[in-house]
Amino acid sequence: MTIKVIDFSQDDGQRERRRLADLPGRVVDGDPQHQSTTFFENPAGDFIAGTWTSTPGRWHAFTDREEFCYIVSGHVREIAADGSAQTFRTGDAFLIPDGFRGYWDVIETTTKHFAIRRYARD
Repeated sequence: MTIKVIDFSQDDGQRERRRLADLPGRVVDGDPQHQSTTFFENPAGDFIAGTWTSTPGRWHAFTDREEFCYIVSGHVREIAADGSAQTFRTGDAFLIPDGFRGYWDVIETTTKHFAIRRYARD
């Protein structure tokens, strides 16, 4: 089997669209619409990488994962459960560690590249 480097700008990936409000109890403000393209998923399904775009809104952050993000365009805030917030804009990169509790707040439509390691909890 040949293993190749995946070029996000050249690979078609697997596309998905969803309205986050369709996930019960997730959205806090707005009606964010998401479009994701997954360019890589390992055989175990616990590591994925791709590109994601969201319209404005605020929602409970997903847990049981570590996520590296690079903001391609847009403006977001990560708001921790204690109320502290960090703002990220085009060109910024950050890591959300496993165990983070808080919110995503997309202030203007944002596109990011991501790499996520998911953890199964018993």
